[in-house]
Amino acid sequence: MLSSAEKTHEYADAAQMSAVLTKAVARAASHLGLPRNLLARVLGVSPATVTRLYAGDYQLDPGRKEWEFGLLLVRLFRALDALVADEPSARAWLASENRGLQARPIDLIDQTEGLVRVVHYLDASRAAV
Repeated sequence: MLSSAEKTHEYADAAQMSAVLTKAVARAASHLGLPRNLLARVLGVSPATVTRLYAGDYQLDPGRKEWEFGLLLVRLFRALDALVADEPSARAWLASENRGLQARPIDLIDQTEGLVRVVHYLDASRAAV
């Protein structure tokens, strides 16, 4: 059983992780030029929640699916950044038709399967480099 001091430390660690991921998601979305309504669909939250997220009044919850979707979005951003290394190229890649994905990546990422497909595609592309 955890002591109250250990529980307090555990809660502080969870809060810090939430703050870090929330900030990383907001920055990744901004760098990729994702509109807030699209970010809401990617995370599976309301547009109002995304507004609160950007304002610093909401943090992603590790116990909810939004956490996993946030991790995937940050992973997508990091993989794409490693491949193209600048914002304009990353935004162009997202908006361009992709033969391997048979769609524009931006059109896929608001659905779970599409987000996972795009992340796997980028991971495979990075491995080939």
